[in-house]
Amino acid sequence: MNSREKRSLLSLYDPCRLCPRHCSVDRLSGQKGFCGEAARLRVAHIEAHFGEEPFFTGVNGSGTVFFSGCSLGCRYCQNYQISRKGMGKSTSVLAVAQRILDLWAVQSIHNVNLVTADHFLPHIIALVHELRERGATLPVIYNSSGYQRPESLRLLEPFVDIYLPDFKYGDAKLAENLSRAGDYPAKALEAIEEMLRQKGFLEVCKDHQDFSRGSSPRIAQKGVLVRHLVLPGQTRNSMDALTMLFIEFGADLPLSLMSQYAPAGNDLPDELGRELWPEEFRQVLEHAMGLGFRRILYQPLIPGLRGRGDRPFVPDFRRKRPFAGNIKASCSRGKRGPFFQEAQGKDFSLKTNPSPGPGTLAKTSTDTA
Repeated sequence: MNSREKRSLLSLYDPCRLCPRHCSVDRLSGQKGFCGEAARLRVAHIEAHFGEEPFFTGVNGSGTVFFSGCSLGCRYCQNYQISRKGMGKSTSVLAVAQRILDLWAVQSIHNVNLVTADHFLPHIIALVHELRERGATLPVIYNSSGYQRPESLRLLEPFVDIYLPDFKYGDAKLAENLSRAGDYPAKALEAIEEMLRQKGFLEVCKDHQDFSRGSSPRIAQKGVLVRHLVLPGQTRNSMDALTMLFIEFGADLPLSLMSQYAPAGNDLPDELGRELWPEEFRQVLEHAMGLGFRRILYQPLIPGLRGRGDRPFVPDFRRKRPFAGNIKASCSRGKRGPFFQEAQGKDFSLKTNPSPGPGTLAKTSTDTA
């Protein structure tokens, strides 16, 4: 990438309209947008990460880059230390690229996983360009909040292989209260529509995989998987969100339903200051199944988990290795991330799940494949 191309990319920071908030500040001069960042690239952590779905982590991990700042800023974010509190260090595209290449060479990571990177979009384009110039053939995952502008996503189309967006809210008032983004449902649906136009449904979700212990999942190469985190006391929001997704994108949209909520930070409303209850997650999962979604991956909720010792993928970015689960995985040849399981008709049970282990892609009772 020549200097003229780099200058053209950096000009997107002045005025900055990369996300739906349209801050329009001059980040090149040091002004910070809602995301909390100026135009200097800042990263909190890079490592082979095992906290994603099995077809991203595989057995060697996902080469994950955790960026500082966030354009959404949810009050309950488990990464609040870096998304809201500003932890992280200034770095360069070349340094990040070298770290990823080292992980590829030494640990055989399966992909590049860019977490909450939309406010650094010009640097992301330069980073992927650099990696490809240096021979990297790894799929690039854009791991995001879902709160993106289609115009920004179109700039990414040649550089991203997999989109991994959240769809957090069906309730606009809740989105305003928890993320100061009352337009989230509408904006996120527009963003997901653009992602699907570019890449289609995640291709490994078109046929069923076995993620049982000892198996090697086929690693995803292209497509879109939508995540939804169920919040305590907010089952109606979750059901509304899933209904919206079903109406907009149909039964074959791949979903990942997450029960991993853990109270984090010091800005939580009272209703989010507790764990998710099994019955709450059951209601949401049953609703997804009842709508007719055919590809559902979910995290069985295991009651009684407390603190980071029981939740190895709740990070502490004050540590050199923020995720205890990644440390355990790197010391074991049986490398596994969080437990994901298939949802098959009405046979699932949240109360009789085994201890955490591998999961399987969902196959619903309406599926004949």
